[in-house]
Amino acid sequence: MKKLFACLCLLLSACQSVAYTKISAQEAKKMMEEVDNIMIIDVRQPDEYEQGHIPGAILLPLDTIQSKKPEQLDDLDQTILVYCRSGRRSKQAADQLIKLGYTHIYDFGGIIDWPYEIVTD
Repeated sequence: MKKLFACLCLLLSACQSVAYTKISAQEAKKMMEEVDNIMIIDVRQPDEYEQGHIPGAILLPLDTIQSKKPEQLDDLDQTILVYCRSGRRSKQAADQLIKLGYTHIYDFGGIIDWPYEIVTD
């Protein structure tokens, strides 16, 4: 009976957990064009962002995503696309955002794999 209860608890917790979704640059671009109220987050450092970033992206460096919800991201259910330079920091940021309660997190890796327009401010 104890084993059955433990299995049931494990199954229920797995069903309730939210995992980030890894997508391609092409899928991210399509979402940017088709989804309303989408948020694009660049988790690189300010100097990297200034050298070039994806149009519409806001800078939210990985080290600023800690134990409380970032001010820029006030809607836990908003669709959020996350990227960095190569994909390592975007994965870490996606995991942290999910721990903070965000439910629609998509990691599309690094800007080095972005074949579309980038801008500088």
